[in-house]
Amino acid sequence: MDIFDKAYAFTEAKEAIEAGIYPYFIALTENEGSEATYQGHRLIMCGSNNYLGLTTDPRVREAAIQAIRRYGTSCTGSRFLNGTLELHEELENELAEFVGKEAALVFSTGMQANLGAISALVMRGDYVILDKEDHASLVDGAKLSFGETKRFNHQDVTQLERILQRLPDDSGKLVVVDGLYSMEGDIAPLPEIIPVCKKYGARLMVDDAHAVGVLGCGRGTSEHYGVTRDVDLIMSTFSKSFASLGGFIAGDEQIVHYIKHHARSIIFSASIPPSNAAAALAALRIMREEPERVEHLGKIADYMRKGYRQLGFNIGNSTTPIIPVIIGEKMLTVYTWKRLFDEGVFVNPVLSPGVQPGRELLRTSYMATHTFEQMDRVLSIFEKVGKEIGLI
Repeated sequence: MDIFDKAYAFTEAKEAIEAGIYPYFIALTENEGSEATYQGHRLIMCGSNNYLGLTTDPRVREAAIQAIRRYGTSCTGSRFLNGTLELHEELENELAEFVGKEAALVFSTGMQANLGAISALVMRGDYVILDKEDHASLVDGAKLSFGETKRFNHQDVTQLERILQRLPDDSGKLVVVDGLYSMEGDIAPLPEIIPVCKKYGARLMVDDAHAVGVLGCGRGTSEHYGVTRDVDLIMSTFSKSFASLGGFIAGDEQIVHYIKHHARSIIFSASIPPSNAAAALAALRIMREEPERVEHLGKIADYMRKGYRQLGFNIGNSTTPIIPVIIGEKMLTVYTWKRLFDEGVFVNPVLSPGVQPGRELLRTSYMATHTFEQMDRVLSIFEKVGKEIGLI
């Protein structure tokens, strides 16, 4: 058998392209934050993770430009060797202070942060316990570790406790959850999870990729609940609210120091480019100085949840700027995406295995730079398409 046989047999995407309903890898001509252009077609962007709208902020752009002028385009080496700049450490210090931890460590991507941190900490005889809706990078980090992985049903703290109860008392245990779940927009119940972790001697890591800049005055899920001291590790990415590319892990200094010297994804990967580090630092400072961005984002999200519900759409349990419109059938989801796209709204169709079969949805997400006029236009288009297709 030729190992390439599976590739030759994969025709589904090409068939969708030929049918004009392929919804992925769309090459935008322009992406100006709250709006985008595709082949001259203007769209309101409701499919981005640019929650604070900082990718087009002149201060963030200028910080990236100045970093290139000073440092060049790359460090051409890993953080472990020649790839650490004072800029990286300045960013780490401010990140740690922002999320309320002793230390932080910057990786080149958010995925690398999760792969590196989990695989560095979880050894043979240890256990990593994941929510079944955790991000793929957390699942892959667990797979890369030498420990054993356990999964509990989404947000089911009772099942989490049953799992922990059955594990050996002398084993290392790391519970890992998303703070804000990226598909359905719901928030992990940290006040319920923390006592269970403490009862069974488990450490808790929270992936706040979608929560920093959104929850807790921008500081994330732990701050949202007021439980930062009780969360052992906080992770987040720069590719969302930070308007850049990269990621970090934050926690007690000794734990971050250990990860720094054992995470293969930081030791064997080139460091984050200066321009990305500088952009993330500029975005972080704007988050601190302009809390009204987070406030406006919350108002936009409230407005859209109310609007979708009044129209009769199923948006699940979202309480955040990530609002799923649940369709529940694969081809109908793709067709609805195409009609919305043609009418001028960019959203993301999410199919199995991204969600459970029967839970296929349109992932919509919102920015602090969206206006209520734009949102009224989006709701009007959703109403038109929803009635046309029979969704409402």
